[in-house]
Amino acid sequence: MADALGHYLAEAERATASRRDRDPRWMTGARQDALARFRGLGFPTTRDEEWRFTSVSSIAETPFTLAESGASLVESTDLDRLRLPAGAAATLVFVNGRPVESESDLGRLPARVRVDSFAGAVAEGRVDVEAHLARVAAMGPRAFTELNTAFLADGAVVCVPDSCVVDGPIHLLFVSTGGERPTMAHPRVVVVMGANSQACVVESYIGVNAGISLTNAVTEVVAGENARLDHYKLQREGRDTAHVGGMYLRAARSASIACHSIALGGSLVRNDVLAVLDGEGAECTLNGLYLGDRRMLVDNHTTIDHAKPHCHSREVYNGILADRARAVFNGKIVVRPDAQKTDAKQTNKALLLSDEAQINTKPQLEIFANDVKCTHGAAIGQMDDEAVFYLRARGLGEREARRLLIRAFAGDVLNRLPLTTLAGHLDTELMNRLPGSYA
Repeated sequence: MADALGHYLAEAERATASRRDRDPRWMTGARQDALARFRGLGFPTTRDEEWRFTSVSSIAETPFTLAESGASLVESTDLDRLRLPAGAAATLVFVNGRPVESESDLGRLPARVRVDSFAGAVAEGRVDVEAHLARVAAMGPRAFTELNTAFLADGAVVCVPDSCVVDGPIHLLFVSTGGERPTMAHPRVVVVMGANSQACVVESYIGVNAGISLTNAVTEVVAGENARLDHYKLQREGRDTAHVGGMYLRAARSASIACHSIALGGSLVRNDVLAVLDGEGAECTLNGLYLGDRRMLVDNHTTIDHAKPHCHSREVYNGILADRARAVFNGKIVVRPDAQKTDAKQTNKALLLSDEAQINTKPQLEIFANDVKCTHGAAIGQMDDEAVFYLRARGLGEREARRLLIRAFAGDVLNRLPLTTLAGHLDTELMNRLPGSYA
């Protein structure tokens, strides 16, 4: 992959040179340092344990170039249908990784809350982006995270100060437009929750035009003492989009973070989540639902690191696979030596709608303390013929019976979403996306 690596290095250097006079020195330095680390790491291969079921050669060998602004290619009416169904306290819109101020709306935010693009925050000094950027994401050497930082240009920053409650979700809408040539974008999100604060953040990744594209997204979350954050990641991009996402979370004493990941589109989707419970009594919830068809590959790797005592975590990931789709789930729970009284539970289920669909699942427990309660479980199966027969005996057709069972399987995750209007919207979209021959 040497030639492919050289292409990305050259693109990153070109992007840095074009912005050198506009960006602060620390941002240019961060890009250069990340590029050096990426040069040393290279793209992961199937020889790497964390990637042994997922080949990224289709990404590495495609000459992606940075997407143009694309704002003129998206109509306001297109964006209107992509907004949250029940409205939002604030909406920040990005097209091909660049903010579109004319389509953003921050009018319902409390006065002390800051939601802005990096460019706006740096220019006006409203948020100290440097203090938080690439801090939590430095927890491990991950090639795509370094690549994201190497292309750092703009992104979203959400800062909720101490003792502040935001009523209504904050919506970060990332739209990719595709193009005649393969294009890429590297969105970056930083969320900082002060002590005793509370908020809901929704990240949406959506494609509006056909075309081969790459989205390489990174999100960093810092939750202060007793903070409460509900985070949603909705990935609904086009069939020819590869999506690689990294989410890094750090929770302080008694903080609570709930992350809900929904993946309904793309060709290759990889999501890494690394949560560190770094304060006594911290809580973490990870919910995930994904749908794969055709030859789609969906890979979810999660790690919940219990670093302090009395921490609590719950994780539920469900997947629906049709045609020749493949999935990977690797869920790791780490309990450090001093993290006594840990309570952790992990569940992963997959519903295979065809004989050709497959999943590789690997739940992991790494426990270095002796007073803990940790469990994990995995279940993989096809449609229950007896359940279908039972429903048909009560007057439903075969198609209706199968759809009802699929909806119930997905509902195990969707019913856990606090935003019920969004959950209903996702339920409808999921059923509309199901291949007709299977449901």
